Amino acid sequence: MNDALRVALRDTGHTIESLAERVGVDPKTVSRWLLEDRIPHARHRLTAADALQKNVSDIWPDISRRRALIWFRPWQEIEREATTLRWFEPNVLPGLLQTEAYARAVLTGGGLIPRSEVARLVDHRMSRQLILHREEPPLLTAVLDEAVLRRPVGGPTVMREQLLALAEASTRPHIRIHVVPSTVGEYAGLNGPFIIATASDHRLAGYLDNQLQGQVVSEQAEIAAILAAWENVRGETLSHWQSVDLIREVAQSWQ
Repeated sequence: MNDALRVALRDTGHTIESLAERVGVDPKTVSRWLLEDRIPHARHRLTAADALQKNVSDIWPDISRRRALIWFRPWQEIEREATTLRWFEPNVLPGLLQTEAYARAVLTGGGLIPRSEVARLVDHRMSRQLILHREEPPLLTAVLDEAVLRRPVGGPTVMREQLLALAEASTRPHIRIHVVPSTVGEYAGLNGPFIIATASDHRLAGYLDNQLQGQVVSEQAEIAAILAAWENVRGETLSHWQSVDLIREVAQSWQ
């Protein structure tokens, strides 16, 4: 039994039925969350926690850690505690900004991940996005290559919804998005994606991704190299609002 959920229901005066109505699910589903300790979908967890005036982690502690790939856990801990995230992607949208449909298309692409694993990984990715909805979220600055906006991941409908969601996310004060236009030739971003996280004590950590697994780096020389790459890619971008205008323009082209 999920005792934390039971106590939250009692303290707020919610019933299984009223919480189900608020979240938009069947009461039997909420009963399973309560009695069988089932884990709700990420968007349902967020809505339920808001209705119960709790943080998601208070009711479903360490959910994303349970679902995370073992090799990814060190970076996830860093990401979760970061005060700022500087993220560059040349091929896909940053995971923290992906829609569910886009994430599913990315993970399904190529057929390399078993179908049984795709749903789990999509849910994990959606769970990570909850850090952007905290009372004090990290400041996320995302730099994308324009090719990301024009690659038909999942098809036109998925891309249109994804880009409109990206434009909407850009209106939040803690999310800044910049696009490297296609007119830019060679630049440091062609060497691959990376993320730089800043902790509350100002320590820096980096993350490099590849086909097998990601690598967390923290050595001074490695961080200096990633920071130099960041300055290079950031220097090639459009402004935030120019980038958002381009994102909306490309979204309309996906009909």
